[in-house]
Amino acid sequence: MKSKLVPERFREQKTDKTHPKWGQSLQRGSEFLLPEEKPEDTRTQFYRDYSRILHCTSYRRLKHKTQVFFATQNDHICTRMEHVNHVASISYTISKFMGLNTELTQAIALGHDLGHSPFGHEGETLLSEIMQQWNGTFWHEKNGLYTADKIATLPNASGIHKNLRLTYAVRDGIISHCGETDENGLFPRDEAIDLEQIERPNQYSPYTWEGCVVKLSDKIAYLGRDIEDAIELNLLEPERLEELNKLMKSIPDSEGIVNNTALIELFIKDLCRNSSPEEGMHFSPRYYELLLKVKEFNYKHIYYHPRLVYYQEYARCIIHTIFDFLDGYYEKNMLQKISADMSKFPVLLKYFLEWLIKYSGIDSKEREKAGFNNDIIYDLNDRSQYRRSIIDYIAGMTDNFAIRVYHEIISF
Repeated sequence: MKSKLVPERFREQKTDKTHPKWGQSLQRGSEFLLPEEKPEDTRTQFYRDYSRILHCTSYRRLKHKTQVFFATQNDHICTRMEHVNHVASISYTISKFMGLNTELTQAIALGHDLGHSPFGHEGETLLSEIMQQWNGTFWHEKNGLYTADKIATLPNASGIHKNLRLTYAVRDGIISHCGETDENGLFPRDEAIDLEQIERPNQYSPYTWEGCVVKLSDKIAYLGRDIEDAIELNLLEPERLEELNKLMKSIPDSEGIVNNTALIELFIKDLCRNSSPEEGMHFSPRYYELLLKVKEFNYKHIYYHPRLVYYQEYARCIIHTIFDFLDGYYEKNMLQKISADMSKFPVLLKYFLEWLIKYSGIDSKEREKAGFNNDIIYDLNDRSQYRRSIIDYIAGMTDNFAIRVYHEIISF
C-alpha cells in the first residue's frame, strides 16, 4: 500500500536558530560573524550567500559550460547553468514540502557546480590527468569548494574585489553534493569536519539535511533532461526510445511518457512520500530501481555515444594545448615574456596575465591598481604552483572561450 504524502515531516530538522548545528552552519572563516559582515537586515545569512554566488563571474560562466553536449549551437540544449537552476528548483520543492530551510538549499544548489571545468566531466578528467603528473588531483566537487573559497570574488561598494566567504553549511553542501554515486537512505553526518581535508567524492555525507536534499536533487535533475537533449539531437534510435517507454510503463502511476517533467514529478513525489528523519531520505524500492535503470541507460546510450567520444578527443587536444602553451612561459622574467607576446595571442595572454596578477604577488602595484584585495593563492617562485595557476585558469574557462584561445594558439 502506497504511503501518504506528509508535509513538513522534517520541520524539527530544519537548519535554523533552534537547531544544534546552527552556530557551526553560519561560520564564515574562524569567527561566527566577521567585523565587516553586514547584519541580517534585508537578507538572512544563507540568502546573502545565494546573492554572492549569483553575482560572481564563476557562476555567470556556467551558461557556456557543458552539461553533457559540448559547445552545442542548439539553444534548446541544457548548459551547466540550466542544470544548476533545475537543481535549485527541485531542491526548493522538496525542502519546502519537507519543512526544511529553503534559503539554504537554494544557496547550495546555486553553487554546487561552480567547480566544473569546460567540456563537462571530460574536462574534469583531463585536468585531473595533468595534475596527476605532480601528484595532484582535480575533481569538480573539491574544485567547487576551492572556487567558492579562493577563486570567486565580488567587488564591494568601493570596487575592491574580495573573496565570497560563504557560510560553512553552504560550503559543505557544495563539496558534498556528489550525485554520481548510488545510495538510498541518506542521513547527514554529525561532525563538523575541516572541509579542505576531504580527499575524494562522496567521502562524507552532507552536514545538513538541506545538503542531502541538494545531493539527491542533482541526480533527479540530470537524468531526464539528458534524455530530452539526446532526443532533441537525434542521438537515440527508435528502439532506444521504445526501451525507455517500457521502463516508464513498469511504474503503475506513470503514463509511460519519457520526458524531464514526468521523471522529475515522479521522483520528487516518491522521495517526499518515503523519506523520514528516522529512515533517512530515500526512494521506494521500485523508484530506486527505476532511477538506476535510467542512469544505466544514459551511460550506455548517451554518455558513451560515439559522437561524444569523438568530441572528447577534440577537448583533450584543446586543454592539453592550452596547458602546454602557458607552461612554456615559466621563467624568471615571465611577466616580460608574456607581455612581449601579447600582440600575438591577445585574448589568451591578456586574461592569463590578469589572472596571475589577481591571485599572486607577482605585481603588487598592478594588483592594487586593479582593486584586487582577495587572497593570494600562488607563489610563482614554485613551478608547481605556477602550473596550478594554469589549471585553475583553464578550469574557469567556458567551452567557447577555451575553443577561442585554442584557435588563437594554432592560427597563423
